[in-house]
Amino acid sequence: MKSLIAPKDKHQMNWVEGFMEWGTVKAPKTLKVEHSSQEEKGILTESYRFTNISDVPVFTSLRDISIYTTFADDYCSSEVCTKKRCHTHIWCGGEVSYVMALRMGGEAPHLGLVLTKGSLAGYSIERDLAKGSNDRGDFLLHPSPTELEPGESFDIQWKLFWHEGKDDFYRQLPLLNHKFLRVEAKQYVVFAGEDISLTVTPAFDISQEDIHITRAGKTVKYTMADGIIHVQEPTSACNILQDKLSIYGEPWDNLFFFENTDHNLPASPERISEASRYGEHRYEIEVGGVKTFCRIYVLPEFKELVKRRCHSIVEKQQFHKPGSPLDGAYLIYDREEGHCVYRPENDFNGGRERVGMGVLIARYLQSCPDEALEKSLRKYVAYVERELYDEENNLVTNDIGYNDSYKRLYNYPWVSLLYLELYTLWGDKASLRKAYKIMKSFYTQGGSRFYAIEIPLRQILLLLKDSSMDKEYDELKACFAEHCNYVLQKDILYPAHEVNYEQSIVAPAANLLLQMYQITGEEFIGKGAGRQLKVLELFNGLQPDYRQYEVAVRHWDGYWFGKKRQYGDTYPHYWSALTGNAYLSFGEISGDAAYREKAEAAFRGVLSLFFSDGGASCAYVFPASVNGEAADRYDAYANDQDWGMYFYLREHKI
Repeated sequence: MKSLIAPKDKHQMNWVEGFMEWGTVKAPKTLKVEHSSQEEKGILTESYRFTNISDVPVFTSLRDISIYTTFADDYCSSEVCTKKRCHTHIWCGGEVSYVMALRMGGEAPHLGLVLTKGSLAGYSIERDLAKGSNDRGDFLLHPSPTELEPGESFDIQWKLFWHEGKDDFYRQLPLLNHKFLRVEAKQYVVFAGEDISLTVTPAFDISQEDIHITRAGKTVKYTMADGIIHVQEPTSACNILQDKLSIYGEPWDNLFFFENTDHNLPASPERISEASRYGEHRYEIEVGGVKTFCRIYVLPEFKELVKRRCHSIVEKQQFHKPGSPLDGAYLIYDREEGHCVYRPENDFNGGRERVGMGVLIARYLQSCPDEALEKSLRKYVAYVERELYDEENNLVTNDIGYNDSYKRLYNYPWVSLLYLELYTLWGDKASLRKAYKIMKSFYTQGGSRFYAIEIPLRQILLLLKDSSMDKEYDELKACFAEHCNYVLQKDILYPAHEVNYEQSIVAPAANLLLQMYQITGEEFIGKGAGRQLKVLELFNGLQPDYRQYEVAVRHWDGYWFGKKRQYGDTYPHYWSALTGNAYLSFGEISGDAAYREKAEAAFRGVLSLFFSDGGASCAYVFPASVNGEAADRYDAYANDQDWGMYFYLREHKI
């Protein structure tokens, strides 16, 4: 299939435009592939039959069979993207699998895919690397591994249909697949002391004997009400290695636990037990013979988690060498090799996004005084002022030695925010003045035409007002007003930045307007903010997986910030939390509790980049493979992910 266009679509978007042709199949030569399709009442049913034509059994692995589903998901200009490109939200959940494709501008109709026969276990991506960050790639859906005797076959079948948006998409799924199971969790990232809460809603009648739910091979209790299955259990029930520890005893003492932790950390039974309680827990769900699953991520209580993270930064990521320009810097940490990393390349240097580590610690200390952390922070601030922030010339530079050879306006709001947190922590008015001067410099250099990430509009204006810095307040408010007017004028025709079109262009537009509305209450700003928010929401899917639920589509960060330098869907990436900021502001403004819940989910989703011992990863590259290279893993670098934890900390008292 080379073209699929919705009837009466005024934009004539081709939803299946890719490098390969939709429906192309890669499979072992021992399998015969037959493909058929038929359309009825606007619904296209596609079937793929795989038959073992050899004289021996065929056992397949995950990536042995691939079906190309080339949803039009790449980034060109915003004018094209909003009309003729889509965000592709994929859920390969076994026998309950689907794809929700949403036109990037939000205008219906949108395209959906629901599996009606067979099982899908994952997906891979093939990208045009010449396009860098601007091509998400062709999607390859992988049938679940299977075994076929000679002459035996299995089928994959799905239906493609048009829908009006997220609610309508999920409304139609059980109508198109009468064996559909809707799996949902109250939260997909859960802290110790909270309950894990799941619901399973079948599209068909069931009885008690039809239900089997397990976690780590153990049966999970459930209740039923009005045909809906409810699972609720405390996180303490998730100690999946307890029986193994008691049975095997001594051999477990020699294990290295939890691959996400630091290099060569010996595993005591206590630490193995803790690691088994935290991390990923997969619930296997079988109802009426239909099999699917849900992934939940368990972390220590947040207060303990952020404490461990801050101490991990100070103990492992702060560089100490008197006389070195990097003395005091918070640097990348290589969890595989157990050492700091510095390179003068932009995303691996001693500045830029890594300022988030200082911002996090400054915020944490406001609630939890800690002498060691404060000593470290003061040394870091001295480093920033010696090497990155040139106060005399009002420049926030890119790297050590006030190196500003690469001009980057993104850096300014981050260092301004650092000083705002330092002002709140220490009450030093000089810090507030520095924050003001940095933002003024940002606007002097053309910031009102730039969609910078995390502009602290509301925070700085409120602090300036409370400090009776009226002149500075008026000046910055005028700058912010000019910026907001530009955003309103551009509407959803966003200017290209480091990526042509992305969530962290739309999110700054939404957040800027929402913050300004909270300051002024002007109706035209609120209306514009609402329009931005609707476009921003389209980046987020609702798959029953802690890495994907309310986590925005991003697919290049693992390359730019990771050790592996691998493109591909980064579920999660910490800037996804920018959408959480917008949800929260809108919830506060509107009083809509649903947006507060969405914000909580978005914030928590990025916390799965952190591990129970305080370690972290800058990105999880989610697909099974990208351009043939295995993925589905955390990157080894702890780099810039601490912004995600900062956002959650900022909105929650500890």
